[in-house]
Amino acid sequence: MKLFPYGHATHPQWQMAAGLVLAQLRGCLALPAYASAPTLALLYITDHYVAQAQEILDHLSAELPFITDWSGTVGIGIASNNVEYFDEPALAVMLCELPHGHYRVFSGVSPLPPARSGLFTAHTALVHADAATPDVAELIAEMAARTESGYVFGGLASSRSAVVQFALSGHGNLTGQGAACGVFSGGLSGVAFARDASGGMGLMSRVTQGCKPVSATYEITACDANVVMELDGQPALEVMLADLGVSLEQPREALARVRNTLVGLSRDADLPSDAARQRSGQFGADVLVRHLIGLDPARQGIAIADVASVGMKLAFCERNAQAARADLVRICAEIREELEPEEQTLEVASALNLPEAQSAPHPARRIAGAIYVSCSGRGGPHFGAPSAELQIVRRALGDVPLVGFFAGGEIARNHLYGYTGVLTVFTSAD
Repeated sequence: MKLFPYGHATHPQWQMAAGLVLAQLRGCLALPAYASAPTLALLYITDHYVAQAQEILDHLSAELPFITDWSGTVGIGIASNNVEYFDEPALAVMLCELPHGHYRVFSGVSPLPPARSGLFTAHTALVHADAATPDVAELIAEMAARTESGYVFGGLASSRSAVVQFALSGHGNLTGQGAACGVFSGGLSGVAFARDASGGMGLMSRVTQGCKPVSATYEITACDANVVMELDGQPALEVMLADLGVSLEQPREALARVRNTLVGLSRDADLPSDAARQRSGQFGADVLVRHLIGLDPARQGIAIADVASVGMKLAFCERNAQAARADLVRICAEIREELEPEEQTLEVASALNLPEAQSAPHPARRIAGAIYVSCSGRGGPHFGAPSAELQIVRRALGDVPLVGFFAGGEIARNHLYGYTGVLTVFTSAD
């Protein structure tokens, strides 16, 4: 598998940004290391371009007639290799070279068929969703159940205006699409991927957390819907105030600390077994971070932005840039170490250890392209400098093709996360 052509640009006029992106894509297509016959395009735009979404898709698809399938969405920020675009008009495109029979574009107009239908068997899927869709978390879990692996990845579109998604197929995959224009609002859309029996192409995905626990882990022993009333048999509100070191007798100080506090939820079966990660005070991938949305002094309870159940585990946490940086480095290192060969020739070892500025893509990395979906509350501002988050990924993985967006909620496995990053790479067997 060759590298996926990609391009990204910012400009007040979308036509100029599109022209710059097309020039980069054509430059990649002309290079021997890059795929020469891509069929699937991933398109991400910032919300500055929402009103022109249809024009952008029409223009790009006309300029790239060999691309039969399109998928993507909008974010208040978008990402590409080594760079992020926040609060500015920008777009990014990556062209994936995959056999038509190995993927299927889906949307609300043409949903992914159940595995039992025999029409298409999805192993995993890239999912874009509208946060305003009713029961969106349940729909994500249902989508995961339609795949062999039970694992989907992606995020909720984020926008300060309208929310749009791209889903278009000219190869006949979108049965019933009719005269659909390819730009949608509401529901879910994305790309489902089949398992490659030959082993030539694979997908590897990791979740990185952005919060650090500030308390012990408790068991929820009494709750009512989203109100947790007891932790380890003690009044939940008392436990939280003691852990945070505040008192309601000083309400201003207490509320300031509570506003910066979140909760990490998990079940016994989901608790991480990585002892090193537990010692370092980092959450595992199966902890779901949720907001505290209120206090219930009458019942000595705390209200959380999720439905709790007895037996779940809960830890109080807060956003932490150092923990987020360390965990992002960890998942990138895991991917790199799993993909790079244990034994390398001197030429390969030298290429992979070049300084960052010379860290060109190399076949030994076995990464054709990557998709990174991060929380809109992360990005450069959280990591200390513009594009710092994407620079960490580049230093770890090298100069690999990458696109993505900053979401209103991140999707991995069958869960909806918050304050996380989801990094997925297309891998090659050779």
